[in-house]
Amino acid sequence: MLRVSEIRLPIDHPPAALAGAVAARLGIAEEAVGELRVFRRSCDARRTGAPSFIYSVDVAVPNEAALLERFADDPQLQATPDMRYRFVGRAPAQLATRPIVVGFGPAGIFAALILAQSGFRPIVLERGKAVRERTQDTWGLWRKKLLNPESNVQFGEGGAGTFSDGKLYSQIRDPKHYGRKVLEEFVKAGAPAEILYVGKPHIGTFRLVGMVEQIRHEIERLGGEVRFQQRVTGLHIERGRVRGVTLASGEELCGEAVILALGHSARDTFEMLHRAGVHLEAKPFSIGFRIEHPQSLIDRARFGPHAGNPLLGAADYKLVHHCRNGRSVYSFCMCPGGTVVAATSEPQRVVTNGMSQYSRNERNANAGIVVGITPLDYPGGPLAGVELQRQLEARAFELGGGTYEAPGQLVGDFLADRPSTRLGRVLPSYQPGVRLTNLARALPDYAIAAIREALPAFDRQIRGFAMPDAVLTGVETRTSSPVRITRGDDCQSVNLRGLYPAGEGAGYAGGILSAAVDGIRVAEAVTREMLAAAVRSG
Repeated sequence: MLRVSEIRLPIDHPPAALAGAVAARLGIAEEAVGELRVFRRSCDARRTGAPSFIYSVDVAVPNEAALLERFADDPQLQATPDMRYRFVGRAPAQLATRPIVVGFGPAGIFAALILAQSGFRPIVLERGKAVRERTQDTWGLWRKKLLNPESNVQFGEGGAGTFSDGKLYSQIRDPKHYGRKVLEEFVKAGAPAEILYVGKPHIGTFRLVGMVEQIRHEIERLGGEVRFQQRVTGLHIERGRVRGVTLASGEELCGEAVILALGHSARDTFEMLHRAGVHLEAKPFSIGFRIEHPQSLIDRARFGPHAGNPLLGAADYKLVHHCRNGRSVYSFCMCPGGTVVAATSEPQRVVTNGMSQYSRNERNANAGIVVGITPLDYPGGPLAGVELQRQLEARAFELGGGTYEAPGQLVGDFLADRPSTRLGRVLPSYQPGVRLTNLARALPDYAIAAIREALPAFDRQIRGFAMPDAVLTGVETRTSSPVRITRGDDCQSVNLRGLYPAGEGAGYAGGILSAAVDGIRVAEAVTREMLAAAVRSG
């Protein structure tokens, strides 16, 4: 097949128009166009001109070789690449030990799935609960201010991404098309088929719940084992190699390959690894607030007169500003038509995050407005970033009144450095509730100064972004892991053989898709090592 790119059509075009446009591009009769599959569809809805869809399609036509030769200098026409996933090996008939996967977020899910599909029957240890029980516990914090430290937005089946916008796109390099494998598995598990081709695919929380369950059932059908409420508290180490793990229950499991897919909030596990001598290093992350606007304001700013067109959906944005004090402020995890959610995993701390459903039809848009920081801002060893997060989250708990309400402030008051006393047109969506205050105490002075400079700059890009009634809610601290569990090219810890750090918590991903891709990459490394060990043992 041929891949033809940059085919532009009005967003309300009839279905048959796509084949006609492909034929016109190739200079062939429309009836010569055979099988046609949309590979990618993005939307150009800039305020100037009518909105349009831009397609890349894979198409079967006669005389493909001749067409490729004729269009040899056209970068928008090429042979369709082979994107099928290929397993690196199959498990031997007799396994000395089974691989252990610690954590069942995106990285752990896909590491376990690849290992199960390869015949290795992995054992998955998840400290939290199954996704539906976990959802009930999460609602307990949001509605009743009752936190379960082991079952919340951060911990449990599906990982932190379960309570998010469900974004499934990334800017990582992916020459082996692992991302395609992830999307195809999601579709098998019940995701809408459009995630295979839309430019910015997303799923939303409610759909993710059922999909995660289906993938777990597939892992179990293939011989894998998923155990919930199983927190790892220790490693068995012999002569520089991991030999298994100890659970909080006291149970010990043997394993020559342990994948650590922890997520970015497993702070007690980071501490355990540090005590065990596993090489860790502090890494950059970001801190800030959530900001909420009426979604209609963002739609008008992005789509102009086309705002509200159901074919366009809710508009998003991506912003960055480089400040005079050397800091960079940017929008993070933008959730169109979504809500701000309570995302703490530790008592007496407040953390915010954003979430959308598939429909993206809530009244507000929200995003993190965050400032990049580095280990130079929190010297003191590999866990110093964790300590800074805890300090800021404890301060937010105090500013919010000590009830898991979040401290909030209107943008106009924040820019004027005065406490907010009443809400305006924007009603905050955060549950268990927002307590108005002055957020100047919520973050370090350099971060407050940077955000105050950035908001008017963002207003010049999106008119109304610095509207006085927009609401800031604090604090956003879990943008990414503050720790990297350092690994080598073989995906193993640099100083502990058999330990495979993976995903966002290990510092090698950011978001659902990139974490899942990293899980695949690590599972392949485990496969190679276990097959080589089987050969060595005869």
